[in-house]
Amino acid sequence: MTTTALVAKPTNTKLTMPSMAGSLDQYIHSAYNIPVLTAEQEHELAVKFHNENDLDAARELVMAHLRFVVHIARGYNGYGLALNDLIQEGNVGLMKAVKRFDPMVGVRLVSFAVHWIRAEIHEFVLKNWRIVKVATTKSQRKLFFNLRSKKKRMGWMNQQEVENIASELGVKPEVVLEMEKRLSAHDSTFDAPVDDNDDDAWKSPAAYLQDHDAVDPAKALESADWETRQTANLANALASLDERSQDILRRRWLGDDKATLHELADEYQVSAERIRQIEAAAMKKMKASLTG
Repeated sequence: MTTTALVAKPTNTKLTMPSMAGSLDQYIHSAYNIPVLTAEQEHELAVKFHNENDLDAARELVMAHLRFVVHIARGYNGYGLALNDLIQEGNVGLMKAVKRFDPMVGVRLVSFAVHWIRAEIHEFVLKNWRIVKVATTKSQRKLFFNLRSKKKRMGWMNQQEVENIASELGVKPEVVLEMEKRLSAHDSTFDAPVDDNDDDAWKSPAAYLQDHDAVDPAKALESADWETRQTANLANALASLDERSQDILRRRWLGDDKATLHELADEYQVSAERIRQIEAAAMKKMKASLTG
């Protein structure tokens, strides 16, 4: 088949966006059957979308480049993630690229879009490759996607290999070592079943990690006993006061609706300052009773 056979020709037939609701093979087949745009056609559509916000033009640009997303996504099969998920994330990057593409720059859309497609796929891989995120900094991300291809052999790297890779990728040697450890590790189930009869068997984290939220019956009983004793002591200390002092403290501190000094002063026909003095004296007497 010649290249010209793949080039889109002017047509009044509206192309249909392939769906991933069916089989993946069918989607890929449909994507590769969509004709490639010539540079002139691509430029015309990009200008329409850029200047007139023509969504049909943007749709045609996206559809004509779905095959490139599939090609790029296949390069990430080694991370154990579903190809259809990788393609969907790449399509998101393609749509972002179409939205930001400036037809007046003078480059083809695919050259611009490849960076956006890879960026979305990279983010998806980093979020879903492991339960715990293995790469957060710029240096770690660079190593995550390049370390395995840079290693010359299987097994752990020696110091010279670490320094060579660090120099080539522009990162520190310790970052290379740390990423190698992370890539070699595996997720483990928190409460995986173990053989209790085998002393040398691997223990799941549930067997040795402390649950700080678990209730210790002894501590719970001790806490409840302490609260009971404190409540009883408070009641005895309050009972040692005269009736007026008890009433003032209850209404100032123990009731749902707190009374003000002026409200109590009007009721007892004294000044607000006198109520404050009675309150302070009662609090001092209760404190001495509780600590004595």
